[in-house]
Amino acid sequence: MDFSFSEEHEMFRASVRAFAEKRLRPKYQLDDATGEFPWEQARLMGDMGLLGLGIPETYSGQGLDFMAAGIAAEEIARADFNCVWLVIHSLTIGHVLTLFGTEEQRVRWLPRIARGEAVYAICVTEPVGGSDAAAMTMRAVRADGGFVLTGEKTSISLGSDAAVAVVLAKTNPLERSRGVTAFLVPLDSPGIQRTRLDDLGNRAIGRSSIFFDEVFVPQDARLGEEGQGFKLILHEFDCIRAIIALQCLGAAAASLDETIDYVRQTSAFGKPLARFEGVSFPIAEYSTYVEAARLLAYSALWRREVGLPHTKEASMVKGWAPRLAVEVIHKCLLFHGHGGFSKELPLQQRLRDVIGMEIGDGTWEIQQIVIARDLMGRDYLPYDTGGKAP
Repeated sequence: MDFSFSEEHEMFRASVRAFAEKRLRPKYQLDDATGEFPWEQARLMGDMGLLGLGIPETYSGQGLDFMAAGIAAEEIARADFNCVWLVIHSLTIGHVLTLFGTEEQRVRWLPRIARGEAVYAICVTEPVGGSDAAAMTMRAVRADGGFVLTGEKTSISLGSDAAVAVVLAKTNPLERSRGVTAFLVPLDSPGIQRTRLDDLGNRAIGRSSIFFDEVFVPQDARLGEEGQGFKLILHEFDCIRAIIALQCLGAAAASLDETIDYVRQTSAFGKPLARFEGVSFPIAEYSTYVEAARLLAYSALWRREVGLPHTKEASMVKGWAPRLAVEVIHKCLLFHGHGGFSKELPLQQRLRDVIGMEIGDGTWEIQQIVIARDLMGRDYLPYDTGGKAP
């Protein structure tokens, strides 16, 4: 078994790290303070090719593999945690539109997203139901030449600034997941309103509620077959979950690196803090956990790349990495003493940003259900769905 990255991957990692440190890190804390969407960084990332990783070269993308996307997420998160969302969303829309979109949709949207001129959102979550996404109440009713969408989506990352969204809605309200259909909807369509949420972290990405009041979409706005929307997006979630894990681990690794430098240079009782076991041993332990979680995340992405099942591995690392990163960053903040509690350092912002990933794209409790289902079978799930898939 070969655990090494290819030479191309290592060169890619080095170039992304250098770019992120120089061009992204300087605005990380500023964008948190202002809450402004990072359009400048988006265009810089587009010029660098980082927003076209999952987009075919035909549509101005790079067409790189999933391992490269994981590397990009990890390295960008070391400098600017929130800019990783641009990578995640462009990767997902690249796959979705390539597999299920029309040629007109690909030509219209993919080059703009790859260049950082437009971003897109994924509209799944609703105010009622939360993690039970298959129980959504948003409706898509057939109309002459298309569908009419009515309902509310909430907790939509990039929702305030996205130009287009993949929207999941019920076309068959009597079914759960098998009644859900996906649509590609421009967010300037008549009948759409947005309200930005005031969040603890991830402030630059504009998490929002989006309201659809009898929004008409044409027949060709449908992505995939009717009733297959939930399956379509869940397939992408497996990849996203592994990349979110690397996003969190990148922030944790940067915090550990900063803390190692700090405890080497700062003294107490006549010797460097790094010589105290109460300091050096926790750093060694957390570094071990971060490295183990990285390997699990890249294992999930590798399995995706070669066509092997990876749902269990993706859920394992999505459940573990955000919780681990929160613990690591918190400890690093404490090791910095009173300075760590200041907004002058990025530790407090990383902590706030990473906490959101304990919720987004499935909590640890949801991941445990997915893992248990894979290990023991659907018949042994700890709840009754009336014979219908959750």
